[in-house]
Amino acid sequence: MRNRWLALVAVALGTFMTYLDNNVVNVALPSIQSDLHLSISGLEWIASAYILVFAGLLLVGGRVADVFGMRPMFFAGLGIFTAASIAAGLAGSQEMLIGARAVQGVGAALLTPTALALLTELFPDPKERGAAIGIWGGVGALALAIGPLTGGYLSQHASWGWIFLINAPIGLATAILAALSIPASTRKATNRSLDLPGLATSALALFALTYGLIEGESRGWTSGVILASFALAAFAAIGFVVIERRTEHPMVDLNFFRLRVFSGGLATMGLWAFGVFGIYFFTAIFLQNVLGFSPTEAGSAFIPMALLMAVMATLAPRLEARFGAGRTVAAGMALMAAGVGGLATVGEGSGYTDLLPWFLVFGLGGGLLVPLNNVVLSALPQARAGIASGMLNVSREVFGLLGITILGAILSNRENAATGAPLHRFLDGYQFALVIAAALVAAGVPIALVALRRLRTPETTATTETPELQPA
Repeated sequence: MRNRWLALVAVALGTFMTYLDNNVVNVALPSIQSDLHLSISGLEWIASAYILVFAGLLLVGGRVADVFGMRPMFFAGLGIFTAASIAAGLAGSQEMLIGARAVQGVGAALLTPTALALLTELFPDPKERGAAIGIWGGVGALALAIGPLTGGYLSQHASWGWIFLINAPIGLATAILAALSIPASTRKATNRSLDLPGLATSALALFALTYGLIEGESRGWTSGVILASFALAAFAAIGFVVIERRTEHPMVDLNFFRLRVFSGGLATMGLWAFGVFGIYFFTAIFLQNVLGFSPTEAGSAFIPMALLMAVMATLAPRLEARFGAGRTVAAGMALMAAGVGGLATVGEGSGYTDLLPWFLVFGLGGGLLVPLNNVVLSALPQARAGIASGMLNVSREVFGLLGITILGAILSNRENAATGAPLHRFLDGYQFALVIAAALVAAGVPIALVALRRLRTPETTATTETPELQPA
């Protein structure tokens, strides 16, 4: 426990790697396509394979960590992710690169929920834990800034393979730090049942849902494949609920959703991700198509916003201690909504200086969401920290994809209905989509105020095996 701050560095680096690979590929895709002579579908799957497997296995990763222990699963996820990154960087064909990206998703699904859950064990003191999660959140925000910039710079000035190979030294350093600092006696669940039917149905539901969201735009939302994918997701989700209600040792106790903090926290996290993922994706297109930025310049444009988000993430626990989690998170959602709404006012003839103030407002609010992680994790027993972290990450990934999907559909419909030059029609669709996004993010303000009222002290929650249920 004397090395817990060193362990925090290892945990943060592990999370940094997985978050980085969520967005490092996008701006490097043209270089990859030129080098490997890829088809359009192959190009899409280089980006999608990672997200599909990552999102699909997050609950599995969280439950496995609860059963077998945080430390071994952290090393397992780190090893798989690092090895797959090396394979991706050295890939000489479309098939090898897509396969390596999928295996990266397996490693990330083990590593990400385990990393956050480890902080609840390494920092049992609520004040220290809040500070640690703030630092962890700040490092995650930095990945949002460094990802597009790294991908653009390396693909433009070196080789696209290096966007994956840089994970090798980071993974090695993380492994050394973790071996020296993460204790071997991290707690395991008293219930050692994996609940295989629950694991299978949850993974199938998330795989099918994620696939439908990724492929819906290109294949058509009413195509047979996409409709079948959503139907499969719905049936698998229903099967999961039935299994969890009937099994003696469920991986997810559905009564947890009656906890106002837990269910409201997941909803708020989802709305946060909806805004962040959607804004990054479509504003990157706006910067290049409307303002004429190069890929590297477009990636650099997000740095001030992400840096401010990282700084606020480290300060947010202090604000939470003074004003409470509900008010802190609600203020963050309100600032994010204002930032998105402000971006919707920027049009043709504008420059980066017109965008920057709204970027900063958005970053200021985004960093204030960090206490949400601590409050939601503290709402469940310590032995369920892995699955709680997994569900937080599922909410983030799935709602992030929903943000890209829904805003993309709104943008396209508005663009097709508009008249004039193509640039003007795109801008009309982009601005309208941002207005819708601002309204949805703003919906998180009352949810946070109502749901995140402190039910009891973190000390009590951390040591209680069965939480007192409060109706959601």
